[in-house]
This record gives sequence, C-alpha cells and structure tokens, in this order.
Amino acid sequence: RMEGYGYYKLPTGIEYRGALWDGMFHGEGELVFPGGGRYRALWHRGIPTQGKFVFADGLEYEEKNWHYCDGYDRRFYTEICSGFKPPGIPQLTNLDPPKTIPEGCYDCGDGFYNPETRVIVDYEFKFLRNADNDEHEWITRTCRKAGGGRAEQKPKP
Repeated sequence: RMEGYGYYKLPTGIEYRGALWDGMFHGEGELVFPGGGRYRALWHRGIPTQGKFVFADGLEYEEKNWHYCDGYDRRFYTEICSGFKPPGIPQLTNLDPPKTIPEGCYDCGDGFYNPETRVIVDYEFKFLRNADNDEHEWITRTCRKAGGGRAEQKPKP
C-alpha cells in the first residue's frame, strides 16, 4: 500500500498531492482540480478533518459569512483585487479578457457548450459531458454566447 508523500491521480483528472498512510490520504495534502482550484486539508484515514478550498484565481472559500457575488456585491474577484474598469468597458467574466467562445457555443463556466450536439467540452476542447434537458435549458438561458453578450433572457414557463 502507498505510504509517505506522493501523488495520486484519480480517473476524473483530480490529483491528490500529500501524505499517504496505509493506502489512504492521511496528514497534510491537497486535491488539485483540472480547472486550477485546490482543496487543502488535514486528512485522517481518507477523510478531511479541516480544509479550505481555493479557487484558481486565488479566492479562498469561506464557509461562514460567504459574501462573494451575493445580492449586495456582484463584483468579480478580479474586480475586488484590481478595481473596476473605466465606464463603458464591461467585464463579462472573472477572467479578463474572457475566453473566446467558438461560433454557436456558450461559455458554461467549466467549458464550452454546443447546443446542437448537446456536448460540453473543457477549454482545451476535451469532452466533459453531455447536457441533459435541465442543463441545456439553464445554459441557453443564462450563459454567455459566442458573438458577445449573454444568452437571450427567456422567462421560465
């Protein structure tokens, strides 16, 4: 069984880096997600006892009193760190400049969605998943579409 310090890559692409004991995550270690986020934790026999998630842009998740993008403050994390752009220059995503969306597709946060094939690929165009009817409806209603701007805002039936 694995023991000591090591790396373990899960079939989902998530990688564990840290202490191992008797084949389990045990001690200090972190999960590194394909999108760049990290979950740093103290593990006990494979179970995190305390930890913190850090997004790819450096924003740390706060379990209590989480105020990021709530109803009162809608700024992106990059706007909190660097300030607003001048009037008339919109910031459409946290990533600035935002990713270029392929023609006919939507940016759904973890990749691009093609509504004709109902396939979601990551930003390197590797297959992630097929969208079900609910996800298709949500993406086409709320996500940024190729050509600039947002998807058409349609009321829910």
